[in-house]
Amino acid sequence: MTRVAVMVIHGLGMQRDDYADTLISRLHKEFDQVMVMRGAAEKYLDIEPVFWADVFEEREEALYQQLVSSQRLNYQVLRRFVIHYLADAVAYQPVEHQGHNYDAVHGSLNRALHALAQRSGPEAPLCVIAHSLGAVIASNFFYDLQFPSSRVPSIVDVTSALERGDTLTNFYSFGTTLPLWSLRYHDFSCPIQVPSSMAAQQYFPGLEGEWVNFYDRDDILGYPLRPIDPAYEAAVKADIEINSGGWIGSWNPLSHGGYFGNSAMNRRIAQGLARTWTWVNRG
Repeated sequence: MTRVAVMVIHGLGMQRDDYADTLISRLHKEFDQVMVMRGAAEKYLDIEPVFWADVFEEREEALYQQLVSSQRLNYQVLRRFVIHYLADAVAYQPVEHQGHNYDAVHGSLNRALHALAQRSGPEAPLCVIAHSLGAVIASNFFYDLQFPSSRVPSIVDVTSALERGDTLTNFYSFGTTLPLWSLRYHDFSCPIQVPSSMAAQQYFPGLEGEWVNFYDRDDILGYPLRPIDPAYEAAVKADIEINSGGWIGSWNPLSHGGYFGNSAMNRRIAQGLARTWTWVNRG
């Protein structure tokens, strides 16, 4: 029996290392219902959350203390929020042909893939679930793997197909800022391949993988992907509008933080994971 390896990636802002607990709990519940089997998720899924916030957290807090707290500026809570949100996006970018933070963040993903490969095998099908800036990070990470150039990712075990990104079959993005990043490029017509060409041709030929994006029209940081470019219209199977967040946040920009517990989103992801597991373990 082959398990589906699932990598979860958080987005912008101050994060706790247990940020994925709600999503994992909801996803387990939905997966069990789709499979009509109690404990199916525990048995058939291997979920590894990525925690990359610690790459920037210490320096962001030092910046807050130096510029805001010590200077007694107004709106300190709001300024802390802005620093931790905007600084993540700014600090993540490569600087002067060197990776620095970019490579440090991607190193967190490499280690997560290695852990998944160690537990579920080097050829396990891979699903990525990514929020906000996390979807941008995932897109950049797999782009570097699929279209290698001068930037060579530091793969922990290069003999592992999963760690090379060759077994990528499903990508679920939500609340993503990826369309805003298209402004950095003259040509933004080369999205990542989901499933990867190797997954489609060598490891799981005939498997219908998918890239599905979720957004809330009240989320000012989350956008649909298909309208960016004809290439994204072809690469992304669907932009699905959901109502993210509870009664306090679902009708305003606070909805950006409410995706993880959304039943409709988790149900749709569970259906995709169940389809992948069933196909890989057929016969």
